[in-house]
Parts: sequence; C-alpha cells; structure tokens
Amino acid sequence: MSRTETASTIALWVLRAMMAGLFLFAGAMKLTGQPMMIAEFNQIGLGQWFRLFTGALELICGVGVLMPRFSLFATLVLLVVDVGAFVAQVTTLHRDWIHTIVIGLILGALIYLQRGSFGRFDSSVQQAR
Repeated sequence: MSRTETASTIALWVLRAMMAGLFLFAGAMKLTGQPMMIAEFNQIGLGQWFRLFTGALELICGVGVLMPRFSLFATLVLLVVDVGAFVAQVTTLHRDWIHTIVIGLILGALIYLQRGSFGRFDSSVQQAR
C-alpha cells in the first residue's frame, strides 16, 4: 500500500468515526426525547413522529457509516438528513445553519473517498440472487 493509499484510508476512517459519533449522539438525543429536541420538532411542525423517524435514521446510518459494505449508502442517507436540517434551520428554526454546511461538506468528502465502492454493493446483491 502506497503512502497516498494509507493516508486516504486513515482519512476515510477518521471521517467515518467523526460522522458516526456525531449522528449517534444526535439520534440518541432525538430518540430519548430531550426537551430541546421536542421543542425544535414542535417548531418545525411535522409532529413528533418525524423526530423519532429522524433519530432512527441517524442512529441506523451512524452505525452503517462504520460498516464498509454499507458506509456509502449510510453516508448518502445522512447527507439527505443534513440537507433537511439545513432547510429547517434556514426556513423555520432561524438558528445557526453553518454547522449543517460543515457537516454536509464532511459527508461529501466521505462520499468522495468511498466513490470506488459505489457499484460493489449493487453487484454483490445481484450475485446473491
């Protein structure tokens, strides 16, 4: 393995660990019914079911990011969640939205680093049939 490949692998795992920790924490906050989360989702107006749905997605994909076979798909789902958070911050919550952009950039970097695994999951599913 070359130095570039080693550095890329290290960067990939550091980003995976960062995003997993962030989204596992965020998902746990939502699923345990923290008052701040309840208030935010009340303000958004989609109901508490959406808080639970978002928390479950964050928890499941937070784990999935650490599993190389599912990491790309989980990262893509988390990017969609992050875009939703950005929209909610800008349109309804009117709070700090910069963090959603930073998280989106990190998720984008993670997707870029995993771009080579894009077709592998699909081909392994087809082979299993």
